[in-house]
Amino acid sequence: MRITRALFQATQKVTTGIVGLPVNPNARPQLLGLYKKTLEEVKAKIPESAVYRQSVEAITTQRLKIVEQNEDTEKIEELINCGQIEELIDQAEDEIKLVSRMAEWKAWEALEVSIPPRQWEYFKKAPATE
Repeated sequence: MRITRALFQATQKVTTGIVGLPVNPNARPQLLGLYKKTLEEVKAKIPESAVYRQSVEAITTQRLKIVEQNEDTEKIEELINCGQIEELIDQAEDEIKLVSRMAEWKAWEALEVSIPPRQWEYFKKAPATE
């Protein structure tokens, strides 16, 4: 089946409906690249034992697999379920920036100063009163 230019353009979205976020005509290839870069960055900069790295790898790998297996943008958006593909690109770009910041902060290292005793007690459930 041959698709005409007019029919093809009719299937493309015209707007994201989000002010300041234009439609990205190359969204899928860009998202693939960003997810691959995220995985490279997190592996290069964050220790394997860090929970942050484990979380980023799990989420990014899952999303990368979805994008690789689907050509249809709407299907990608539906399966990832975290916004439009343009929003997913913004999220991926932000994650790459965060990887560098987390590496700088070394958030996986032990605290320099121990937490004060009873610091988290106010989160415990209050005793029942009768």
